[in-house]
Amino acid sequence: MSLRDADPEVADILVAENRRQHVKIRLIASENYVSTDVLEATGSVLTNKYSEGYAGRRYYEGQQQIDQIEMLAIERAKGLFGAEHVNVQPYSGSPANQAVYVALAKPGDRVMGMSLAGGGHLTHGAGVSVSGLHYDAVQYGVDPETGFLDYDAIGKLAEQTRPKLLWCGTTAYPRILDFERFAAIGHKVGAVVIADMAHISGLVAAGVHPTPVPHVDIVTSTTHKTLRGPRGGMILCRQQFADAIDKAVFPGLQGGPHNHTT
Repeated sequence: MSLRDADPEVADILVAENRRQHVKIRLIASENYVSTDVLEATGSVLTNKYSEGYAGRRYYEGQQQIDQIEMLAIERAKGLFGAEHVNVQPYSGSPANQAVYVALAKPGDRVMGMSLAGGGHLTHGAGVSVSGLHYDAVQYGVDPETGFLDYDAIGKLAEQTRPKLLWCGTTAYPRILDFERFAAIGHKVGAVVIADMAHISGLVAAGVHPTPVPHVDIVTSTTHKTLRGPRGGMILCRQQFADAIDKAVFPGLQGGPHNHTT
C-alpha cells in the first residue's frame, strides 16, 4: 500500500513540502538536500531493527547486517577524518555533545564554551541548556570592536577559571577557528578540548577547511548539514577516550541506534 492510499492527508503535506524545497531559495547554511540514495537508505528495512549495544555485543538477535553497516560507517569516518576512534550511534549533534559531558564531566564541573551571542551553540554551556543548567559553565565571546575571537582573552579566562572541558566550534561565526591555538589554551590548564565541527564537517572532509582532528582531543559532528547525509551524529576521539565515549552513548544516554540513518 502506498502512502497516498494509506494516508492521503500526510501524502499531500509531503508533496507540498517537496514543492516548497524545490521552488524556494533557502539561505540557511545548516540545511542541505540529501541525495536519492540517502532517501532510499533512510526508508529501508533497517528502520525495523533494534540493535542496542555495539558490533559483536548486541542485546538482540539478527545483527549480522547491522554490525556490517555500523563497522563500515566507522571505518569510513575514521579514514575520511583521520580519527583514532569513531562512534556513529548518536542520534544527532546535540546528543553527541551531551555524551561528551556524560563521559568526561560530572554535574557541577566547570566547562567553557562560546556564548550564543558570540556565535556558539546551546550545548556549549548556554544557561537554557542542560550543559548550562547541570554544569558550571563559563562563556567566552568575540571582541565587540572587531567581531573576532580574542585568543589571548580566551586563554586568560581559561587560566582564571580552569575548566574541565573546553569547547570550540560555532553556529554563527563565519571565520575559521584556530584549532591548534584552542588546543594549546585548553591543554595548558589541563582541560579536555572538544571541537564541534557540525557546521563545517563537509568542508573538512573535502579538504577545503582546516581540520580540528589532529589538534583537539574529541570532535563531534552531525552527519547532515555540509556532509549532506541523513540526520545523525558522530563522535571522533583519541583512543584514550574511546571506552568512556562509547559507554556514555550506550548505555549512558541512548538505547538502540537509528540503523536506517547510520
